[in-house]
Amino acid sequence: MGARVLGQPYERRDGTLWCEGVPLEAIAAAAGTPAYVYSANALRERYRALDAVLAGVPHRIHYSLKANSSRGLLRVLRDAGCRADVVSGGELLRARRAGFAPDDIIFGGVGKTRAEIRAGIEAGVLLLNVESGAELEIVEEEAKALGVRARIAFRVNPEVHVANAHEFIATGSRGHKFGIPWGDVPAVAARALASPHVELAGLDMHVGSQLTSLEPYVDGVSRLAQLARDLQRQGAPLRYFDAGGGLPARYDAEEAPDLARFAQIVVPVAASLGLELIVEPGRFVVAESGALLTRVLYRKPSGGTDFVICDAGMSELLRPSHYDAYHAIEAVRPRGGTSMVDVVGPICETGDFLARDRAMDDARPGDLLAVRTTGAYGYVMALTYNTRPRAPEVLVDGTRWAVITRRETMDDLVRLEAETLEWTEG
Repeated sequence: MGARVLGQPYERRDGTLWCEGVPLEAIAAAAGTPAYVYSANALRERYRALDAVLAGVPHRIHYSLKANSSRGLLRVLRDAGCRADVVSGGELLRARRAGFAPDDIIFGGVGKTRAEIRAGIEAGVLLLNVESGAELEIVEEEAKALGVRARIAFRVNPEVHVANAHEFIATGSRGHKFGIPWGDVPAVAARALASPHVELAGLDMHVGSQLTSLEPYVDGVSRLAQLARDLQRQGAPLRYFDAGGGLPARYDAEEAPDLARFAQIVVPVAASLGLELIVEPGRFVVAESGALLTRVLYRKPSGGTDFVICDAGMSELLRPSHYDAYHAIEAVRPRGGTSMVDVVGPICETGDFLARDRAMDDARPGDLLAVRTTGAYGYVMALTYNTRPRAPEVLVDGTRWAVITRRETMDDLVRLEAETLEWTEG
C-alpha cells in the first residue's frame, strides 16, 4: 500500500513533544490528565488529500462519526467541506448540532430502531441505508405514515475476502451481520422498486476497517458495479455509488494508504456508471490527529514484570485490551534510556493495559506520557467503569488550543440516578 506519508502533527522541539504550535506539557498543566488532544490541521490535511485524488469524478466524502463524534472535530471537517455518515439517532443529533445539513448526512447502521428510522426520514437525510428486507418493511411503513417517499440506499454485503488487523473490524465477508446478504438482494430490490414509499437512489458497501490491502475494494467495487448495472436495467433511479470506508491509519510500521491507487479503483467505476461517488472514511481522517496524555503514578515491579501505572487505562483507550491493538507510547520529555515495561491503568481489571512487554522511554512517577494515534475510537469508546469521569478533549489549531469537551465531574456520573423511588404497581 506504499504511498506518501501525510504530515505528522506531533514533533519534538528542544526535546519535548508538541502538537502543532503548542507544547503538550502546557496542555496537561492546564487541562489535567488524562486528556485527549487533537490536531485540527491533521484533520484538514487528510480530508483534502482524499478529496484531491477523487477529483476525477463527482464525489462526496462522508466522514464516519463512529470514529470520533466530538462536535469540535466535526465543525473542523464540516468547514473543510466534508459531509457526515451516522449509524444511530444519537450520531444524527450530533451531526445536526455540528451544523451538517440533512442532505449532507447518510444514515446507516445494521440495527436502526423504528424511532431512528422515523427520525432519519423526518430529518430528510440524503440516504437512509437499508441493511435487510425486514428493515425495508419498516422504512416503507414509516414513510407511508409520514406521507413522504423515503430516499434509500442498499448496503450490500459484497461477500469478499477481507484481511484486517482484527476479526472484529471485518464487515464485508459472507456471514457477517452487516449489509443485505448477496443472495437476498434481488428479492429486496424487487420490493423496493415496486414500492411507492421508497426511492432506491444508491448502493453501498463497507468491506471492513483498517484494511491492510486494497484488493477487497477491487473485488467489492466490481461486484457492486455489476449489481448497479442490473438495477439500472430494471429502472432503478440510482444516483450514488458508495464504496464505503476502511482506509487505514498508521499505528506503528504500517505503510500509508495508497490514495492514488484507491482512486484508480473506485473513480473509473463510478464514472462508467454515471453515478456520484461516495466514500466514508473515519479512522483515516482522525486517528493520527490524536494523542492521549497520561501521567505516571507509580513504578511497580511484580513477579518479573515492571509496571508503569498511569492515570489512564482501558477506560480511556479500550483498543489495546479489546483488539490487542498497538499504540506507540512516548515520554513527552524523555529522561534518557529505555526499559521493558507493561503500561497499565488504575482500573480493577487485569485486562487494563495500554501496552505489554514494551521497550519504551524510562518513565518515572510524575512523567507525562503521550499515547499516539488515539484520534479514532478513543473518547467514543471511553468507559465510566469504576465510576471514573471521562477525560476532556482538547483541539489544537496552530498556536492556539481549546477544550472542546469538558472533563466529567463526579456529579455528572450520578445525576441520572433517582434520589427517591417512584414505585409503580405491577
